[in-house]
Amino acid sequence: MNFEPTEEQRAIEDTARRFARDKLAPFAADWDAEEHFPLETLRQAAALGFAAICVRADVGGSELSRLDASIVFEELAAGCTSTAAYLSIHNMASLMIDRFGSEAQRHRFLPPLASMEKLASYCLTEPDSGSDAASLKSRAVREGDHYLLNGSKAFISGGGVSDLYVVMVRTGIDGPKGITALVVEKGSEGLYFGRKEKKLGWNAQPTASLVFHDCRVPVANRLGEEGEGFRIAMQGLDGGRINIGACSVGTARAALEEAQAYVAERKQFGKPIGEFQATEFKLADMATKLEAARLMIRGAAAALDRCDPRATMLCAMAKRFATDAAYEIADDALQLHGGYGYLKDFPVERHLRDLRVHRILEGTNEIMRSIIAREMKKL
Repeated sequence: MNFEPTEEQRAIEDTARRFARDKLAPFAADWDAEEHFPLETLRQAAALGFAAICVRADVGGSELSRLDASIVFEELAAGCTSTAAYLSIHNMASLMIDRFGSEAQRHRFLPPLASMEKLASYCLTEPDSGSDAASLKSRAVREGDHYLLNGSKAFISGGGVSDLYVVMVRTGIDGPKGITALVVEKGSEGLYFGRKEKKLGWNAQPTASLVFHDCRVPVANRLGEEGEGFRIAMQGLDGGRINIGACSVGTARAALEEAQAYVAERKQFGKPIGEFQATEFKLADMATKLEAARLMIRGAAAALDRCDPRATMLCAMAKRFATDAAYEIADDALQLHGGYGYLKDFPVERHLRDLRVHRILEGTNEIMRSIIAREMKKL
């Protein structure tokens, strides 16, 4: 197996790294403190091809691989976790339209998403259905050429800001076979947004609930057929888990680099604390976890690219390991900073806050273990 990146992948990595260094990292702390959503910066990322990474080229996409995407998101997250994570969600929603939408839907919705003239969000979670996603209750009833949608969605990244919402709703029986995917457009009659949530991290992107009260959605906005929504949602989540795992790796890498720089300068007992063996061992363990997480993420991404039958299991494994490892790395980085790490003057506390939610979203890490165990039985 060849682990060496291609020349094209090195160019993609360099482009994303420069963008993160110049356009994200210098502003990330202010965006976090001010809860500012950097739309213009996101559109600059889109101009580089980062808003529709795996989408086909005929609608403005970059038509890159899942492995390429994992490289991009690692680099972007090293600059600003919250902004990179929103881009990952926008990409996931866009790719679902590209993969499962009709040609008319693709050509209508995707060009403005590729440029980020319009933004997209993914809507599965509800107030009473999180880990048990197949129990969702939002219901759509067909009336002629429209569906009448009632219910709500919770914890939606981009809620109230995004223009398109890929929404999973119930159109049939209880359970996964009764779920359908609809694209709901901002401004639709009967679509309302909750207040902007106050969060521990991810403050550079808005999060809000969606409420549907007799919301009218054209049948032409349905992705696939009725009853295919859960399959569409789960396939979207395989890629989403790789993306968020890659974001975790990028943030952890930034935390490790900051810790290395700090311990090289901070002196106690007459010498830099980086020269103490306890510190050297801690850094070595952090670097080992980081390398293992990166390899798992890229291995799972490559499995998705080649349609490996174990891809769902490998994505769950990689997401579980990478998000847990990244949080541990950031926590260790903060510890190495001592009391200064607890202050907002240093970025490591923001990394820790931003990383915490990665162990919950795209399926909690407890659910990842359930998926892994289920898939193991199929082997």
